[in-house]
Amino acid sequence: MTPINPQPETVRDYLDALRRALKGAAPALIQDALADAEEHLRNEIIQHPAQSEREVLFGVIETYGTPEEVAETYLSMEAAIAGPFPKQDVPSVRRNGFFDIISDSRAYGALVYMLLSLVTGIFYFTWTVTGLALSVGLFVLIIGVPFALLFIGSERLISLLEGRIVETLLGVRMPRRLPPTDPAPRGLFKRIGDALTDARTWSSMLYLLLMLPLGVIYFTLAVTGLAFSIGMTAASLYGLFTGEVTMTFDDAPVLTHILHTAPGLIVTGLIGIFLFFIVLHIAKAIGWMHGKLAEVLLVRV
Repeated sequence: MTPINPQPETVRDYLDALRRALKGAAPALIQDALADAEEHLRNEIIQHPAQSEREVLFGVIETYGTPEEVAETYLSMEAAIAGPFPKQDVPSVRRNGFFDIISDSRAYGALVYMLLSLVTGIFYFTWTVTGLALSVGLFVLIIGVPFALLFIGSERLISLLEGRIVETLLGVRMPRRLPPTDPAPRGLFKRIGDALTDARTWSSMLYLLLMLPLGVIYFTLAVTGLAFSIGMTAASLYGLFTGEVTMTFDDAPVLTHILHTAPGLIVTGLIGIFLFFIVLHIAKAIGWMHGKLAEVLLVRV
């Protein structure tokens, strides 16, 4: 009779079993677990050249654990180090109440991310375009090969850094380590070939290039929304307490007259406060959508 969980005989069998055991977990958690396991197993195989892969795995499983045990360990650690954000779900005004957004940490994190995205987007875009241009231009020279390899490595490091920013501010579980590299000696051209055929290389570059237009949109929405909502509220309060109205509409004298009255200033202030709640909802929705984009382009299981 065949056992339910047969002994893995190859690294690929072990990784497939670990992936099945982690089914339903966050994709980034699965990627990290698979990367750690693959690196550990392949290093063990390198250190025991006289033994077959099956024999090495049999000994390693005794200390490292079965795929099911490793999966349980990772899930337990993930639950223990859960961050300040609740499990990500689709933003819903109905479920939480429109005004409850004021206490939602995810909305403020997304707002901060939107304000930072212009700076990070410019850096990511400039670095990627410059690196690609130099890699192609120098490839015919001796220095071009190691330069291309360094550039691809830098893209992966930047993607890892961006993932940490996304996880910190948007609450989306992202990879916490770089993909494993083959411990066996390999030539420069072979390593570059492996990197170029890795979908993570191109998806990461695409993400970093997209961050410039997205950063412009996010930053514009955040600054405009905050300026209107906070500006209207502050101007209304200033007018109520000092009697000096700073908001005027030259093309709408009736509206300007209303703003010179206390009831008009109170209504304007309430509108500003209402707009601030709308800005928080928009920020949370953008954070949710961007988190999904980051998962698709920066996570590979």
